[in-house]
Amino acid sequence: MDTPLRLSAILIGKQLNLKGIKVLFPHKPIADNAIELFFEFEKNRYICFYSYGIVTFQGFGEDEIKATINTIKPFTIQERPWLRDDHDISISNDEDMQFEFDHIKVSRLDGNVIRIAMLNLAQSVALDQYHETMDALLMQIKGIANELETSGKLKFNRKNMMKFLGKALNTQNDIAENIYVFDAPDLVWEDEYLDKFHQNLMKYFDLRVRFTEVEYTLRIIKDNLAVFREISSQRESNTMELIIIILILFEVFDLIISKFM
Repeated sequence: MDTPLRLSAILIGKQLNLKGIKVLFPHKPIADNAIELFFEFEKNRYICFYSYGIVTFQGFGEDEIKATINTIKPFTIQERPWLRDDHDISISNDEDMQFEFDHIKVSRLDGNVIRIAMLNLAQSVALDQYHETMDALLMQIKGIANELETSGKLKFNRKNMMKFLGKALNTQNDIAENIYVFDAPDLVWEDEYLDKFHQNLMKYFDLRVRFTEVEYTLRIIKDNLAVFREISSQRESNTMELIIIILILFEVFDLIISKFM
């Protein structure tokens, strides 16, 4: 068995400007589209940049990784604290693919296999980030619901509610735009081995299950917000009714005073 190769996927921002990053490198990319920018360097080393804010490396040391990320900072939109995952991949004499903890063994190891492995690892890191975002939103929702249970009042004004809803919807749009667990990459269509590898990686990283969990959490958040919005609307309606009643009373009092005067 050859020495394992280390794959590293790092989320560094909300988005990457791939067109801007492309001009930084003299090498011609192997893949260049709206989603990914995939480079091969000497000694079979690879970097792939993804539009949804993730960079994957193979064959690069820590100093090189940090230097590369610093270089592309001007093309990083909404920088975020790093969220990282590392996996090893190696070639084995066994014809069957093997998926162990943080280690993948394959009978074929080339640029296309690396690219598929990088894609799935990047999708896994993206789902980790969305899962964290959904958990944070859900904790806020639970806090509001607990206040409602305790005090019987909704301490959540309409403006903050709409901002909260906007964040949830933006996250949903990001997920729909950036997660491809139901779409096979073009690379696997005419390569049976790559297709099998891709399908096994999706199971290994539990991409479909984790995607479903994020979607389910998002539905819970949206359902709760719908209830809160209804309560808020009812509260505003009651306030308007009270204002109208007060105005009518003023009119009545004014009419009575005018009549006696």
